Amino acid sequence: MELLYLSANIAQKLTLRLFSDYKVEGLENVPPMGPLLVVSNHLSNMDPSLLGVSLPRRTWFLAKDSMFRGRGRRLRHWFLTSYGGFPLNREGVDVRAYRWALTKLEQDGTLVVFPEGTRSKGALRRGLPGVVRLALKTQAPLIPVAITGTERLGTWARVLNPTGTIKVKIGTVFSLPSVEGKLGAEVLNSLTDTVMRRIAALLPENYRGVYRDETVEDAGALVRQVEGGD
Repeated sequence: MELLYLSANIAQKLTLRLFSDYKVEGLENVPPMGPLLVVSNHLSNMDPSLLGVSLPRRTWFLAKDSMFRGRGRRLRHWFLTSYGGFPLNREGVDVRAYRWALTKLEQDGTLVVFPEGTRSKGALRRGLPGVVRLALKTQAPLIPVAITGTERLGTWARVLNPTGTIKVKIGTVFSLPSVEGKLGAEVLNSLTDTVMRRIAALLPENYRGVYRDETVEDAGALVRQVEGGD
């Protein structure tokens, strides 16, 4: 399993260097150990492997379950799970995937989550609350990552030919405040927007979508509100 992960990453790095203008910023922000929730925008099927080669840690990720089905499903399932993926049913609450994610974080793993829940066409969609539930349950720190340039890579085949300017920008680690008692919808949504604004702050304005006019300062204000401050 680890041999496949390392081999696939070597091949991906090679294709990025051969065919694209590939850059990574903020590597110094990644903690070397401990549980870590990587939260990123999602533009392409290539994004999990792009983050796998860009972050200096072994990564795991949740992927829609349809990616594990279809033609060649046995080979596809073997490859994706060996690389670090786990099928997620997006039609409802997937307890099995949630428990798998919790286990990875409890084992000090690096879990990649795309809070939008699906690929966008470039501009950020409103985030979904699953990542907040994971963060609050495990108290794992989060690190925001912004990807630009992969929205043009529509098919799986483009993983082998990633052209254009592709950038990965890694932000600083942050944590969500502890919330006692039942987690209400208002607080849950506010914390989700906090996470999304951290990602948006790293993106060029035209990628920010529904968070275009919002800032990290807005996110900080929400955190203070949840903690009972101003």
